[in-house]
Amino acid sequence: MSSPYRLIDPDSLPSPALLVFRDLVERNLTEMIRIAGGVERLRPHAKTHKASKLIVMAREKGVVKQKCATIAEAEMIARAGVNDVLLAYPLVGPNLSRFATLIRTYPETTFRAIVDAPESASALSRAARGLGRPIPVLIDLEVGMGRTGVDPGAAAVALYEQIDALPDLTPDGLHAYDGHINDPDLDVRTRGARGVEEATLGLRDRLIAKGLPVPRIVLGGTPAFAIHAALDAPGLEFSPGTTLFHDYNYHTNYPDLPFTPAALLLTRVVSRPRPGRLCLDLGHKAVAADPVGPRVFLPDVPDARFVGQSEEHLVIETDQADRFPLGTALLAIPAHVCPTSALHRRMLVVSDGKLVDEWDVTARDRSIGV
Repeated sequence: MSSPYRLIDPDSLPSPALLVFRDLVERNLTEMIRIAGGVERLRPHAKTHKASKLIVMAREKGVVKQKCATIAEAEMIARAGVNDVLLAYPLVGPNLSRFATLIRTYPETTFRAIVDAPESASALSRAARGLGRPIPVLIDLEVGMGRTGVDPGAAAVALYEQIDALPDLTPDGLHAYDGHINDPDLDVRTRGARGVEEATLGLRDRLIAKGLPVPRIVLGGTPAFAIHAALDAPGLEFSPGTTLFHDYNYHTNYPDLPFTPAALLLTRVVSRPRPGRLCLDLGHKAVAADPVGPRVFLPDVPDARFVGQSEEHLVIETDQADRFPLGTALLAIPAHVCPTSALHRRMLVVSDGKLVDEWDVTARDRSIGV
């Protein structure tokens, strides 16, 4: 796996650092568009990278719809010139008024929201008073994730009818995230995804039969992305996120997905406390403490056994320890890249083995303006 990751002068780069291999990101983005069946069917999730430069990169390839999880991410997307943003996270407390402020601040951008309960719809309607344009609202469906959403049955129909009747809201479709469809076996994953599709499209048909518009269905995450993308139905949008950077766990678990990990960590050997043991400067302030198991894969140390991690240290054991003197630079592929990105304020951009740019992790903080 190390062959795509040429780095000409690692000694000049600080560690730990987040490196983005630009050519691989562009290749992943091209594959996302191809699998989706066109840019009009792609609404990638910005939570993976939180970087304005990557929103611009996608926009330049024709991707003009984005999905996000925070108001900071939504504002970043608007600032980057994308005028269709779905904030796919429940709005409660002060975030309701912040969302209204966001709409006022960026009048050229359409901000879409989700709700999964009658009281949430009512609260959003109150927050929208005086905006001068209705907020497009999607129902968030509970299709097995067990996290947020309303069951795609009678309760969902009633909620959609409520949205249609409330002032300053307009019904905008269905949102069905199925991150629980994540079995490495493609056949098992496909069966699970088909069940989500059946429930979601069945609800759409019931709503249309009642004379209610369902202009879009935002469907799935990364593991089921290519499965859902095989559907040919009007208004479908697919929202993979991890695929842009990809990571080691997805690369290992889903070999059917044609993406390459493109965001790696640069780390160094800082200590050799005993024979066969190395300590790296890659604590969980540099790589997400998620998942529970090994949090990185080291291409140059494939036999690494992870024995401990703390805030600034990662301790491994390897039969090859003698090959790595103090100060040796190593690349590490995160097991889960999305929370890892949020630990860094900047990304070092590599192309043809050379450092060519630095990109801010723009929406790392919870607020960037509004």
